[in-house]
Amino acid sequence: MSRKEPLLGALKACILSIQEDKDPITDCHPQLTSLCDILEIILRKGIRQPVLGLRRRDYWHWMEQLPQQDHCQRLTQLSMALEKTITCKKTLTTQGRGRHYIRQALTRKIMGVTIHHLLHTPKLLEWYDPESSVLANECFAEPFLSLLLVLSQMNFTLDLENSSFLDESWLLPVCEMYDTVPCRELGMVLRYTDGRIFVTEVVPGSQAEADGCVQAGDIIDGINGISLRNAKVGEAQTVLQKLRGKPLSFHMIHWKWHDGSVYRPMLPHLQLMQKEIPNFQLQYDNKSNKGTSEDSLQDDRLLYSLRFLGQVNIGMYGGKEVLDEGIEKVLQQNLMPQDVLFDVKETEVICIKNSSQVLFHHHYPEIASVGHQLDKQTLFAYCVANSPEMPETTSFNCLVFESGSAKEATEIITRIAAGFRHTEWFV
Repeated sequence: MSRKEPLLGALKACILSIQEDKDPITDCHPQLTSLCDILEIILRKGIRQPVLGLRRRDYWHWMEQLPQQDHCQRLTQLSMALEKTITCKKTLTTQGRGRHYIRQALTRKIMGVTIHHLLHTPKLLEWYDPESSVLANECFAEPFLSLLLVLSQMNFTLDLENSSFLDESWLLPVCEMYDTVPCRELGMVLRYTDGRIFVTEVVPGSQAEADGCVQAGDIIDGINGISLRNAKVGEAQTVLQKLRGKPLSFHMIHWKWHDGSVYRPMLPHLQLMQKEIPNFQLQYDNKSNKGTSEDSLQDDRLLYSLRFLGQVNIGMYGGKEVLDEGIEKVLQQNLMPQDVLFDVKETEVICIKNSSQVLFHHHYPEIASVGHQLDKQTLFAYCVANSPEMPETTSFNCLVFESGSAKEATEIITRIAAGFRHTEWFV
């Protein structure tokens, strides 16, 4: 009996869900991120890594080596897509370039052509292990191509210029073009952080404020078609000086996502900027929902960007004395860390994965202790009851996180400890 490949089943289900919508598939489609994620997992599964050499192979490495022959229209489209990705200045990593190509392939309807070309290029197909991969396994490659044929009949209209966060995430920000007339001063105060140009302030009474298209916290991604991804300090001013007296067209990445919350992949950059500029605050327009902004900010600061290392059951006692033991047991599991957002609210803590998936949330009466090890102060943990409604028989889990600094970890511990007092009335 032949074995099944769960990834093909997941891809088929995702395609069927998207097919239910008759409209063109845009970046706002709720299933697009899942589709791209599944395709990427399939393309990565079973790639053989070289025994010697420092460069780790990824699917983009074979894509850029595909033979390009222009004897048919489909291969011409493939060549153009490869060229667009290679010359794109907004992606800096192998992962970003691979994702850039996948989005182009969906839009140009050539994802199947790309895989067909790979299957007929033996020296590249040898990169995949037939036992563990989809692409080098004859039983799986054919159904995969059939699913890609279905994708090629669907209408994807994706914004291919929106690619500056593909290095970090499949989740893309809201981007808009901001056109303005020539003027002496636009009225935007800029800050160069992590290779991006942030607007830290829109000057009152300025042209930028009058146009109403820019807010503090937004990113200038390009000016008049010139990419400013990975820009050096002063580069935007240099470009503006060359364009002096001409109409300007800014490619803006907004900090606010479609649902009004902070665009999640931008959070670490905004947190860093808050440390560099203590009085920096995100700018909300008059139409902003107050409840939404309170979800994105807590006590005038952003959510904490942490790594969740795992959890372990530590028995019937959850006091601070078992925290060291719990942390060590989680570290011994050697699990893959998960990037999460951590929110410390007045009555509970919430851990968010990806864009909006709540990994878990715990009210303070469920938490028995919180703290960190003295020799690993960027790590902290708290113990939580499995069955708080049955205190006499419950056991406790120890959840372990890693922060970017010992100071931040201490701040989180202090706020959770303070939360114990806020919830005494629940007990």
